[in-house]
Amino acid sequence: MSSPYCNVALAVPPRTTFTYAVPEALRETVQPGSRVLVPFRKKTLVGVVVELVESAPARTKIREIARVLDFVPALTLKLVELAQWIAGYYLAPVGEVFRAMLPPVTELKAQRDILLTGAGRGAAESLSGGELSHGLLRGEVELLAKLNKKNGALPFAAAAKLGVDASALQRLQRRGLIEIRESVQGRKQKMQRVVAWKGNAAAVAESLNVKSEENDNAGTQSAQRKRGEERVRELLVTERGPLPLPQLVKLANVTRTVIERMLRDGLLESWEETIDPAEDPFDTGYVLPAHELNAEQESVLKAIRARFELGEFGVQLLHGVTGSGKTEVYLRAVQETLARGKTAIILVPEIALTLWIGRQCRAWFGARFEGVAVLHSALSDVERAREWWRVRNGEARVVVGTRSAVFAPLENIGLIIVDEEQENSYKQEETPRYHGRDVAIVRAKMEGAAALLGSATPSMESYHHARNGKYELLTLASRVAERMLASVEIVDLREDFQQTHQTSPISSALHAGIQECLANKTQALVLINRRGYSWSVLCRSCGASVQCVNCSISMTHHKQRNRLECHYCGSIQPIPKVCLKCQSKYVYFFGEGSEHVEERLRKEFPGARIARLDRDTARTKRQYQETLGAFAGGALDILVGTQMLAKGHDFQRVTLVGVVSADSSLSLPDFRAAERTFQLLTQVAGRAGRGELAGRVLIQTFYPEHYAIQDAVKQDYAAFFERELHFRRMMAYPPFTSLANVIVRDTSLEKAIRWSRQLSEYFSPHDGKGVRILGPATAPLARLKKEHRFQFLLKSPKRSVLTKVLGGAMAYCEVKEIPETAVLVDMDPLSLL
Repeated sequence: MSSPYCNVALAVPPRTTFTYAVPEALRETVQPGSRVLVPFRKKTLVGVVVELVESAPARTKIREIARVLDFVPALTLKLVELAQWIAGYYLAPVGEVFRAMLPPVTELKAQRDILLTGAGRGAAESLSGGELSHGLLRGEVELLAKLNKKNGALPFAAAAKLGVDASALQRLQRRGLIEIRESVQGRKQKMQRVVAWKGNAAAVAESLNVKSEENDNAGTQSAQRKRGEERVRELLVTERGPLPLPQLVKLANVTRTVIERMLRDGLLESWEETIDPAEDPFDTGYVLPAHELNAEQESVLKAIRARFELGEFGVQLLHGVTGSGKTEVYLRAVQETLARGKTAIILVPEIALTLWIGRQCRAWFGARFEGVAVLHSALSDVERAREWWRVRNGEARVVVGTRSAVFAPLENIGLIIVDEEQENSYKQEETPRYHGRDVAIVRAKMEGAAALLGSATPSMESYHHARNGKYELLTLASRVAERMLASVEIVDLREDFQQTHQTSPISSALHAGIQECLANKTQALVLINRRGYSWSVLCRSCGASVQCVNCSISMTHHKQRNRLECHYCGSIQPIPKVCLKCQSKYVYFFGEGSEHVEERLRKEFPGARIARLDRDTARTKRQYQETLGAFAGGALDILVGTQMLAKGHDFQRVTLVGVVSADSSLSLPDFRAAERTFQLLTQVAGRAGRGELAGRVLIQTFYPEHYAIQDAVKQDYAAFFERELHFRRMMAYPPFTSLANVIVRDTSLEKAIRWSRQLSEYFSPHDGKGVRILGPATAPLARLKKEHRFQFLLKSPKRSVLTKVLGGAMAYCEVKEIPETAVLVDMDPLSLL
């Protein structure tokens, strides 16, 4: 008999579960992982059943579950286990963890269907032949018979008409006679036709060419047709990959008739695809994998196969230079996983990459392969829920997505891939503050699956684990097709100023390089990792800067919008005509942003086609992909942008990359500053020379001696790793210690100080006993979004010690009545600001 009680996790501040009674009528339905509706105080909340229990806590009034939302548990048992690990490791309320895992709860129309299994069909046929009912009730027998007549599927409501209740359906499901599936119903999805080059198209094309030479007497018309078909092939094979039909027609400059003929001739294949809300009718310039492995790729794939053969958990780090063909290896590894009857998750750092990787899977595995689901935050609530339930019902075998896709409810997982594993976007900056890469590794361990991390610039922690043998290191040291890495040069801005006596963000060397690109009709990328026109507004008389009213940070000048903006809280101020402190009229705009660089380039190159790509110009996915599509298609000569240009994009005609203010991030008060600078410069250097043309990178800096810049110029990851590792060891920073950042915050400065002192009283006895505690001190961002902030930094060589101390701190805060929302704990922080 089922348990009379269950523990339910709710998305509320208390870091505990709550015990509820399970009504007799629901006991067959309530299972771990089920979503339930429960009374909580004066409200009704959605919670997740964590476990079934036989008894309730004494001296507590136990309330009953009101309703079960899912007939099939929304979460698998492995995901329930993973949620509890995240809650313990990251010190997050378990209810908040479940909320991050599940699709948004919205007023959706959910349709439940009853499906007859093979065993159920056999039972129905034997019962119709007059055999014994094997303990089945009359209504259950009638249900099986009706399912057999209706091609094995009926709406959920049909069971009630036959007198079969939820508990009876559970019994039938446990016996393997039926399956219950849930699907989300929404408005009808818009579809589009996507076209791809067919795998065996080369042989087909050769036979067609022979026929054409024998039968086609219209030479000019034949040549035009061949040019059109060749352009289509270039787009689908070399430049873009699978494309929606209208986009392909436009880019190839052919008619639909040409495409239809190529489909009939077997050169192309097509499929219907829902229009993703994150997608727009402009592609972003990613290149379709070549489908031919070089020796290095073959060696890496052999090592991945060997891991699969072991059939146990393991982590492999694929360190491949930019343009070395890591995506090709990913797809081959997924193919191997599917062939073994298992499922796979592919995590990517940006939403823009999810659609592209999903399309590569569809093109790779064939147009009829429907088992790819895409999960990311740009989907509407209805679409996310629909995709999520497709995965939960087993209709998708491959999930592609951003950070949260690590929680996809796949079963029988064989492989989890984390592309660009060093990216900060894998770390969630709100509760629960989990790291997608680390959670992926833990989930792979729970599932007995392989984890494959990939990067051209691995994080210090991952590479350290690989060097120590904790991970297996796989290497792709050269680019595909024997293409050379771009040459990288340093432009010393100190020397440039001595020669030109000008403070332009465009050095004389970068100006000459862009001029050469324009003359050769190639393209240039200019990266500056600051948006806006100027960093700050200063008074030349008193030195005061215009600060945000909510944050302790200077306001950024945006010239086109004619205002000052805070990039942290979004507040806006008008541009002052006089100093707000001393009333001086000598107001000075200091520092250059991407808007300033764009304006300068337009002045220096008036005939060039120039665009800017940052959060100001790309407010929507349409604007983002329009700009990248135009650049990839050759409609632009120069593209200026922030770090969103630094990774993933594959522009074939880019021969010059210029980096403005390459050393700006080195001045941040963060021990990861050098690592981030090296990664950014190496990634952006990889955007040049990816086609047949040689590439060149110019790095402008006032600090050319810094090892992060010197090693980025050489594109020597190993040398940078050794130097940075020495610094980390000396200063006791990761990977040699575990780190936690604790922020105490409140809109009242007095309360923030008092609570910091109280927390310090708890931490002080622990300092030096297996953990080093720094603080309290004013946080680098002393005020953020109207809240005053004080910081503790905890270091320990043993993560278990750190977790124990922080767990005690949370209990201490509860005793001292310090609000849970006032104390922010960030385990393994990526930013200390």
